[in-house]
Amino acid sequence: MAEHAPVLWFTGLSGAGKTTIAKEVQANLIRHDVRAELLDGDEVRATLSSDLGFSKKDRDLQVKRIAFVANLLAKNGIVVLVSAISPYRDSRDSAISSFARGYEIFVDAPLPVLERRDTKGLYRRARLGEIKNLTGVDDPYERPEFPALHLDTDGTQLFGSVEEVLNLLVKEGTVVRD
Repeated sequence: MAEHAPVLWFTGLSGAGKTTIAKEVQANLIRHDVRAELLDGDEVRATLSSDLGFSKKDRDLQVKRIAFVANLLAKNGIVVLVSAISPYRDSRDSAISSFARGYEIFVDAPLPVLERRDTKGLYRRARLGEIKNLTGVDDPYERPEFPALHLDTDGTQLFGSVEEVLNLLVKEGTVVRD
């Protein structure tokens, strides 16, 4: 049986860069013959969690579902990159502690920066009252207390953030660099 691979749980508000960074890390791992899978919160919500809304109970269940799938993959030696807002610390901590090798990565930028980046139009629509319960606007986001990494995407270019994540994987033994 394969050794448990690490699960990297990228958390942060919409537009912070979670998925962008995770995709680049995944591509880098695959180029180096490391099996890696990305579980994107939006994609999981559209498929496995299409029955869920945005209440705390539903958001917590979304995190549990993602954690379940991540554990299955990690147990089979696949590095898992989770990109999910996962706004509540208790459910996020529970998920991360369920992994043999779990790492919380906080992807962070100030709200005004996120609102400027708003490619999906979510913040604008929330400010207009068209969307309710948007995390960071009218629903809380509980910042991680002790993440393995804190990536400031307002002050760091994509390459720098990806390097920090890869350096974590080198330190914990998943990636070997020349």
